[in-house]
Amino acid sequence: MNPLKILLIEDNPTIARQIGEFLQAHGWQLDFAHNGRQGIGLALDQIYDLVILDLNLPDIDGLDVCRQIREGAQVNIPVLMLTARDAFADKAQGFNTGADDYLTKPFDPRELALRCRALARRNQLHRSNRICIGELTIRHREQFAHRAGRPLKLTATGFRILTILARAYPEAVSRSALTHQLWGDNPPETDALKSHIYSLRQSLDKPFAKPMLKTITNVGYQLETAGEN
Repeated sequence: MNPLKILLIEDNPTIARQIGEFLQAHGWQLDFAHNGRQGIGLALDQIYDLVILDLNLPDIDGLDVCRQIREGAQVNIPVLMLTARDAFADKAQGFNTGADDYLTKPFDPRELALRCRALARRNQLHRSNRICIGELTIRHREQFAHRAGRPLKLTATGFRILTILARAYPEAVSRSALTHQLWGDNPPETDALKSHIYSLRQSLDKPFAKPMLKTITNVGYQLETAGEN
C-alpha cells in the first residue's frame, strides 16, 4: 500500500500533535484542520485516503462535518470518528451519518493506526486511482490529468469538476448537482461555475480538434469521446 494521505480534523492542539507525530512516523502524510469549516474546505478541495474526525469541534458539530464531506467530496473518503461519546446511540448516530469507523477516547494510537490502514485498504480496493475516457486519463492521487498524452493545466476546482464529470460518464451532471458538490449549501453569489467551466474548456478542449466537454441545454454538462455524436 502506498503511503497514506490523511486529513485530521481535531481542535485540541495537544491531541492533534500526538496523533500527527505517531502517524507521520509511519511515513504517512497528514494535513491538519482545527475546526469544522477548515476541515470541510480541505476535504472538498483535496483527495485523501482517510479523514480522522473529532466530533466535538468548536464551530460545527462533527456529525454535520461528516455529512457535508459525504455530500460534497469528489470521491468517497473513509471517515473515522474520534469522540468521548461512547453510548450506543451516539455510535449509531455517527454510523448513520456516514462514518466508516468509530474510536472512543482515550485510545491506543497503535489501534488508530491499524484502523486507518484497514479503512484505506478497503477503500482502495473499491476505488481505482485512474479513470480513462477516450483520450482522457485522470489520476486522482496525483491530482493529474492528461489528454492524448498532453498534461492538462487545471485549477483545483477545474480538476474537481473534471473528476465529477468523469465519474458520471457517460451521463450528464446537472448544474445544481455540480454546484452542490463544489460548494455545498453555500454557493458563491456570482455564477462562479460558469467561469470554472470556461477555464476547464481552455485546457481540456481548446488545444484539440474535438471538444470533450459538452453543454446540455437546460440540464448541465457531460463528457464525450471523439467517437460519439
